Amino acid sequence: MYDLLIRDGTVITASQKTEADVAVKDGKIAALMAPGAKAEARETVSAGGMYILPGAIDLHTHLALPFGGTTSTDDYESGTRSALCGGTTMVFDYATPEDPEEPLVDFLERRQAMADAQVCSDYAFHLVLNHPGEKVLSELPQVMEKGVTSFKVYTVYDGMMVDDGFFFRLLEKSKELGGLVCVHAENKDMIDLYVERYKQEGKLSPWYHYMSRREFIEAEADIRCIHWAKELDAPLYIVHLANKEGVEALEAARNQGYDILAETNPLYLRYNCQIYRQENGRNYVCSPPIKGEESRQKLWQALKAGSIDTVATDHCPFLQAEKDWGLHDFTKIPNGCDGVETRYPYLLSEANKGNIFFEKVVETCCTNPARIFGCAPQKGTVAVGSDADLVIYDPAKEVTVTNDILHSKIDHTVWEGTKLTGYPVQTYVRGGLVYRDGQFLGSAGSGRFIKRAPYRKA
Repeated sequence: MYDLLIRDGTVITASQKTEADVAVKDGKIAALMAPGAKAEARETVSAGGMYILPGAIDLHTHLALPFGGTTSTDDYESGTRSALCGGTTMVFDYATPEDPEEPLVDFLERRQAMADAQVCSDYAFHLVLNHPGEKVLSELPQVMEKGVTSFKVYTVYDGMMVDDGFFFRLLEKSKELGGLVCVHAENKDMIDLYVERYKQEGKLSPWYHYMSRREFIEAEADIRCIHWAKELDAPLYIVHLANKEGVEALEAARNQGYDILAETNPLYLRYNCQIYRQENGRNYVCSPPIKGEESRQKLWQALKAGSIDTVATDHCPFLQAEKDWGLHDFTKIPNGCDGVETRYPYLLSEANKGNIFFEKVVETCCTNPARIFGCAPQKGTVAVGSDADLVIYDPAKEVTVTNDILHSKIDHTVWEGTKLTGYPVQTYVRGGLVYRDGQFLGSAGSGRFIKRAPYRKA
């Protein structure tokens, strides 16, 4: 007897749509059966007229992150609760060390203990390497043994950024170990130059956050990082890619056979830089900033074509009062926005409207994240033997996003007023119901840390 049987739905994976009943036992998908096939289960759920999707994976969150004089609003409990209510059943958090003398494995164990007590969904870590040096490189084999197989570096931010020499050595070491380097690519010197210029000119509105980090400033760093990766024939993952020229450099490298991967952010698909001219433009301040319409269109084209591998949120929200610190000075605005609950519904709505295939949404939000970051086929698909992380999606449900319907700790959302066609109505983690019709049914501490395999090129 099965534990759960979901009948009469349309199963959508990265490769196909299939009419099937989904059977679950012991937290795993036990069978995919023809509709109406004879089977017994302790619980049977009807998904007639609905889609059965894999739970999504958000590869880019910053939970309980000290940043910009405060801490990001969502902790591991509220962030993962919010994720589940939008159909995301696993999150990757960027674990950021604070003490350069603390061994990296000790830091990860402390961070995992904190997260384990709070998480409602399954999770994994990327490790931020914000204290560059030989000590850090020497500790990476032990980090890999802990199942943390991806490392992030920044080319911006005082006290966080790495220079080209360390970045090059990290690419070498990571390739040797089977790790994957993730990079936040912007040109710090050019940002500093423009910020100082705009401050002297009294140009302090949120528009000048965009202007100080506009397209060519991000693109130069994308191109530079791709250049080093090509020289070493090392894999590289560019996070939150936002600009047309960077996408073109990515596509050129891939066409030459290099293993350069990239994610983009749903905000970059939804809005363009004119959002910073609005009265509440400060709420949309993130880095890299949302770019111009030409870049937005290029990102959509690249996503559909497969040049962009994943869509992730960079979920790092702050309270309205904290965003208001920069009401009259964009340099004081904490950088970060919400998205962990709205990314999957937004992209699925775009599929519902015919702007992208459902299979492509599943590929970029579920299957590619699991494959690239070493947790497939356990995660990211609807297949026999995979974890029963499932979403029942009602394509007819109309929803207008307001902060009141979301489940995080923030007091505003950059998705306010977005009209969605179709919405998740049930979410399951390993076969257990954690969300239904707007109500969270899970519990803190129920999620699991997922150890990941080394990176392998597709």
